[in-house]
Amino acid sequence: MPDPLTDRQALMILNDLPNIGPIVLNRLLAEFGGDPVAILRADRRSLERVRGVGPETSAALVGWTAHFDLAREEERLAQAGATFITARDEGYPTLLKEIHDPPIGLYRKGGYAFGDPCIAIVGSRRTTLYGQSVAKKLGADLARLGFCVVSGLARGIDTAAHEGALSVGGGRTAAVFGTGIDIIYPSENLGLYRRIAETGAVLTEFPFGRKADRQSFAMRNRIVSGMCRAVVVVESDVDGGAMITARFAGEQGRLLFAVPGRIDQPSSAGCHQLIRDGATLLTSVDDLLGELNYLKGFEPGRIPGEAGAPSVLEQVTAEMGDDEKRVAACFRGGALPGIDEITAQSGLAAPQVSAALMMLELKRLVVKRADGTFEFRPR
Repeated sequence: MPDPLTDRQALMILNDLPNIGPIVLNRLLAEFGGDPVAILRADRRSLERVRGVGPETSAALVGWTAHFDLAREEERLAQAGATFITARDEGYPTLLKEIHDPPIGLYRKGGYAFGDPCIAIVGSRRTTLYGQSVAKKLGADLARLGFCVVSGLARGIDTAAHEGALSVGGGRTAAVFGTGIDIIYPSENLGLYRRIAETGAVLTEFPFGRKADRQSFAMRNRIVSGMCRAVVVVESDVDGGAMITARFAGEQGRLLFAVPGRIDQPSSAGCHQLIRDGATLLTSVDDLLGELNYLKGFEPGRIPGEAGAPSVLEQVTAEMGDDEKRVAACFRGGALPGIDEITAQSGLAAPQVSAALMMLELKRLVVKRADGTFEFRPR
């Protein structure tokens, strides 16, 4: 064994050994006090005391040098301009640590460190123009609001969601691979991959050279949902890969949204099934923001308007009359005032307040809640 191994090197070795999944790896770490080097130095008897570790697994751990070329993997990392981050690193997505089977490490290309909340947009590879336009608009709207848009770089909905986020100046998006970070799948998304790596991040738990298969894509999907506050399914048939991501979202306690489509379109059947089963129907980003309780602590930093273009806030304000601006000021800090409170704070007469509220509701900037109070929801 090379001596001394760092914890990061040991975690990379453990992550890449064959036939050892993340659940068993996390059990091993718990048994050995979180010390990955100690695992690789342990004897087979000590290893096999851990539930799920049999003779084949212990043999791979003890003889790891026969399965993994550490020097070669580190050379590939350097050549690719990538890094291997662990759950102990700042750049590891925080929410991902909470799932049942988090990866012990991730290969990452790109400098984005996931400081903003993440939202996943997933769907079919065989999509419609409607689905692509919805995914692209949602990606742009969420990126403009400061969210990081997460998807899998696949054809169809994934590609549209990434492109939507990148269409916003300063927009953040992350792609999670079901392959090694050196295998661009599909190959026609090479340019998109490079753009994402420049401003966002590309992630995978698989070593260099790992090709795609059914198992790797399912493992990828748990990461997509696990690192996000919510998952939005735009289009999917009933047995599409996005339905696997939706199932993981439910198991992980993430919010799940589905976009409705035409009833005679197979690519909408999965979304309609999810809605029947309890997913929240989504028609615009406002539906998602309301479920996230957006104005009460989950608001990321908005992206400033692009040069020469008004910001989202400036666009909203420009749509208001003087009375509407005075009423809107009553919602600062996420307040949920009633009409009497708005009248007192704004200094307007009751008829003026009612008229201003009606105009703000028509502009979809204010909604009336079931308890009679009002909530401000800028687009």
